[in-house]
Amino acid sequence: MRKHLGAHLVLLGGGLIMVSPFVYQVLATFMTNDQITSVPPTLWPTEWDLGAYAAVFAQIPFLRQLLNTVVITVLTTVATLVLCALGGYAFARMRFYAKGPLFALVLTMLMVPGTLLLIPQYQTVQSFGWLDSFAGIVVPGLVNAFGIFMMRQFFLGLPRELEEAARLDGANPGQVFWHVMLPLARPGLSALAILTVMASWSSLLWPLVVVNSQDMMPLSVGLASFTGEHGTQFPSMLAASLMAMLPIVILFLVMQRRVIEGIAFSGLK
Repeated sequence: MRKHLGAHLVLLGGGLIMVSPFVYQVLATFMTNDQITSVPPTLWPTEWDLGAYAAVFAQIPFLRQLLNTVVITVLTTVATLVLCALGGYAFARMRFYAKGPLFALVLTMLMVPGTLLLIPQYQTVQSFGWLDSFAGIVVPGLVNAFGIFMMRQFFLGLPRELEEAARLDGANPGQVFWHVMLPLARPGLSALAILTVMASWSSLLWPLVVVNSQDMMPLSVGLASFTGEHGTQFPSMLAASLMAMLPIVILFLVMQRRVIEGIAFSGLK
């Protein structure tokens, strides 16, 4: 025990430093705006005020925007897993014309900043009449180059003997992918799902561009409405951020083991 005491103390100190902003956020939701902006800062509420939580539901349709965020995240994650798994498997295992140049094109997309595609994507979505809709938010992000590259690297690490054995048993390429390779790719799919959920849940720029009405906004855009031209209501903004964070925190606590295994396993590939 004494041999590891120093390491435990360092880890404990690091953990306290990392959790302290979250603890302050929780405490700040019970403060007034004057207490949060006071100098020196107030670290403990002098009076416990629940008005910030009531103000959240009064200022924005929180439950509606939470539902929008869930729908957008689920659609984006499911489509990303399916399409990136198919693309990654094709680049890893199948032979087709111009396979190398096409994969190089996919890798090139990793170096293109997302903001560079903002205007053409907006014009495309506008031409389809998808502004202020779920389709306008979700469709442009259904496939990402990183997901294809990640799944390709994962499939390359799986033994070819399993595919050959399935083909000897009479399985066609679709059956090999669905019944043999895809179940083995669960750790990689778990890691990609985690990264996609986190990115989609907190996405701000693209929904901010294509959504106008509050009833179609995800929470990330709704939170921006707490920043006004003449001031910011910090207690309400922090309370809304805390409630928006809770589903992701709960999801992590429930799937903590799978989260760590998925990211660690995919990192080895």
